[in-house]
Amino acid sequence: MSVPTEIELGITADLHVHLREGAMMELITPTVKQGGFSIAYVMPNLVPPVTSIERVTTYHESLKKLSPTTTFLMSFYLSKELTPELIEEAGSKKIIYGIKCYPAGVTTNSKFGVDPNDFSSFYPIFEVMQKHGLVLNIHGEKPAVKNTTQSEEDDIHVLNAEPKFLPALRKLHQDFPKLKIVLEHCTTSDAVALIRELNKDTKPEDEVYVAGTITAHHLSLTIDNWAGNPINFCKPVAKLPKDKRALVEAATSGERWFFFGSDSAPHPIEAKSTHVGVCAGVYTQSHALGYLADVFEESNKLENLVKFASTNGLGFYAQPQILEQAAKLDKQRAWVVKRPVQVPEVIANSQLRVVPFRAGETLNWAVEWR
Repeated sequence: MSVPTEIELGITADLHVHLREGAMMELITPTVKQGGFSIAYVMPNLVPPVTSIERVTTYHESLKKLSPTTTFLMSFYLSKELTPELIEEAGSKKIIYGIKCYPAGVTTNSKFGVDPNDFSSFYPIFEVMQKHGLVLNIHGEKPAVKNTTQSEEDDIHVLNAEPKFLPALRKLHQDFPKLKIVLEHCTTSDAVALIRELNKDTKPEDEVYVAGTITAHHLSLTIDNWAGNPINFCKPVAKLPKDKRALVEAATSGERWFFFGSDSAPHPIEAKSTHVGVCAGVYTQSHALGYLADVFEESNKLENLVKFASTNGLGFYAQPQILEQAAKLDKQRAWVVKRPVQVPEVIANSQLRVVPFRAGETLNWAVEWR
């Protein structure tokens, strides 16, 4: 079968983005569309985190001014600051579309997060979320245990932090079977297997309640690519070759419970080149669809790119007003076109420089808006 030279993807959705604040927000926000996406689901891990209607509304307005044709979906940060009453108000008014759960201490700006060993104090909030169809977006890693009496079985490190978290995901789904849950940025074959297991009885006409996002960089990286290369260092870290194979197979499969969330996480170049305390995050926003198209072409699954980058995720969020809003804001649609495009060495403004993923390399697919 011949490879197409251009593919229309329609209304595209990156369902996990970090757009920051201040000068970084000004630099990065316009690159959501540049990278090929109509809709962006915005993470709330600012400092302090987004936990009020006023804060989320102000943040949304700031993003809209920088990219008026992009549809921004907002979220709260799961913390003790949230109440069922607040979620009831925000959910009923469609101010937010979900709540992001960070286990405390696992990644950038997660110190305000939760204890992943016991979610019970948040069950009243999950009840309200389930009622309004709000999504629980989970950074699925367990933090390391910091004591000297633990057994080998308790050891948690960057390579097993995700598999160690998966029983908690299983229990949450058992306790709230109608709560929409996303295991964000899956990195292991274990995560892929659990998402499939939890959907094994899902029929084509059924709604999906547990899904996984997969990033562009995790489709390309293994541990060897970030060990010694801070630009490729992210949390959760890229794992083993078998894990990358499982992620590529899942992303390109077309299955409804896998869809795109870039987890594009920009940091100033100084924060990625320090000797101690390198920031976790890979910036992919500006060329996101190009990275994906290369992977899907290599896997001979280009026909499934629209599912991964558009229809699967939008179907999971199942909010008609999202598509209506996106169609109203932007009459153009995303296409990928088979022609070479070089990733720049840096993306910069007068205050910041950010190194993009695969800087200086040539991608086989470019983005066009028509």
